[in-house]
Amino acid sequence: VQLQASGGGLVQPGGSLRLSCTASKITLHYWGIGWFRQAPGKEREEVSCIGPNDGSAYYTDSVKGRFTMSREHFGNTMYLQMDSLRPDDTAVYYCAAFDEVVRASCRHHGREYWGGGTQVTVSS
Repeated sequence: VQLQASGGGLVQPGGSLRLSCTASKITLHYWGIGWFRQAPGKEREEVSCIGPNDGSAYYTDSVKGRFTMSREHFGNTMYLQMDSLRPDDTAVYYCAAFDEVVRASCRHHGREYWGGGTQVTVSS
């Protein structure tokens, strides 16, 4: 199983980016999925997660109302639409798939697969 994240780049504050993550050999609809990020000198933090067979997303407080996570219905790709970006959103963003994700959180259990990161830089 491989996950490949893409869509990062340099954007000005207030701008938007859309990250994509495509999985091979699994159908993401049946997996818990999540986006995480790690800024320089900081620990990795959760951004947004969706449970398996679930359409509702959990968002960490700092991105609520600005980011939207989604996935293809019965497909292999998930997305993170990021609007109103701020400099503190600058980080390497990672996608992941899990056997289970606890509802309304990013706590996960079982098998896990992580994609390589994609850099997001928000700067004027």
